[in-house]
Amino acid sequence: MKKRNLKKWLAVMMSAVMVMSMAGCGSSETAAESQAPAETGLKAAEEGTAEESKAAETVDVSAQGDAQEAVTITYANFNASGSNEETLQKMYEAFHEEYPNITVTIETIGYDDYFTQMQTRVAGGTAPDCYELNIENFAAYANKGALAELTGIDTSGYDETALSAFNVDGKQYGVPGNFSNVVLIYNKDLFDQAQIEYPSDDWTWDDALKAAEAIRALDENTYGIYQPITFNEFFKVAAQYGGSILNEDKTAFTINSPENLTAAEMMINKVTESNVQPSDEQMGGMGDWDLFQSGRLGMIPTGIWAFSTFTEGCDFAWDICVEPGGTQKATHFFSNALAVNAKSDKKEAAATWINWLASSDQSAQMRIDAGWDLPAINNQEVLSGYLAITPPENRQAVFDSLDYLVVAPIIEDYSLMSDIITDKLSMAASGKLSVKDALDQAQSECEAQITLK
Repeated sequence: MKKRNLKKWLAVMMSAVMVMSMAGCGSSETAAESQAPAETGLKAAEEGTAEESKAAETVDVSAQGDAQEAVTITYANFNASGSNEETLQKMYEAFHEEYPNITVTIETIGYDDYFTQMQTRVAGGTAPDCYELNIENFAAYANKGALAELTGIDTSGYDETALSAFNVDGKQYGVPGNFSNVVLIYNKDLFDQAQIEYPSDDWTWDDALKAAEAIRALDENTYGIYQPITFNEFFKVAAQYGGSILNEDKTAFTINSPENLTAAEMMINKVTESNVQPSDEQMGGMGDWDLFQSGRLGMIPTGIWAFSTFTEGCDFAWDICVEPGGTQKATHFFSNALAVNAKSDKKEAAATWINWLASSDQSAQMRIDAGWDLPAINNQEVLSGYLAITPPENRQAVFDSLDYLVVAPIIEDYSLMSDIITDKLSMAASGKLSVKDALDQAQSECEAQITLK
């Protein structure tokens, strides 16, 4: 793992999130597919002064297990939604054997609804005792006093870089529950049928598109690649071509730059010209993962959390590599914090649970065995086991991808910006706008509706 690059990325990300979270009380960040910022809605929850809101209560993690009286706590999360609820339940059962006095009521909420519910519950004083936050929302919650400061943490069990991501002004408000990223997953059988070489870590989009065309030529119902036409994919692909959504100091939009136009045309042309990627009509309501598992899709850039689903659902050989690049490489990176509610009256038990869930070897091994994502721990023996699990054979690509992390362009009106750009890209993909007109309109609408610093 490239710790130096990861630390640099996390420092930049946390700096950006801190600026966003302190920009004012009326922020309205919303989340989309690739762990983009979700709406925090903390203004209603915190009407006091900034000093009062930051005076969050503390909980000593080192005191875990001291109290033996029976206690029941609540824990909310989104990351287990879909295919890992059973794994999380097994983790809890192992925890409960070690701490029989602590009962955890687990609530798993789908990502699309999670932050909407959390904002309501934080505002209404009904938030769970502990809960999960993505990195984009974490600092906003911490700065508004919603999270308890965690003291007495045994840092030896954690990856130092990941732990530091959830430290604000020298205070620890969360522990890293996981980390994950995006890779290119490909169907080896289709590559064999098309008689072309498998993808490699040094592939560019030109290489990927040539392969996609060869696979598309196999038959009318088989496609070369699927890459969502969304803002979250666009900002990453823009970075792969040297572009960005904002200028360096985030004072101006650069949505319709030449670099971004090249990136958008590559994405859209896969659908409208070469048709190596199916249109919405051709998908017929099928999801991209479903299409891949059906054996009719050659490549899909997606998160490593897909591994367990594809292992169970694919009856063909598949593997992974680092995502293709344009003029350079760029890929997403995600990490989620586990935090304690500052208003909980069961902080010690809540801290005991999240610390065990995030750092125990037993929990980490379960996470790895399930092919979920990676625990943010220091135990190299446990992590080495991750590389030995197949499929995919080339799990090293997960760590190699950390060389190419790209930061989401976080601003106060993130959701509005994301919605505008996704809408225009969708119109281009459906043929209602040219790609250039789509970016020009997105640029104009963002400038008209969003005030940057």
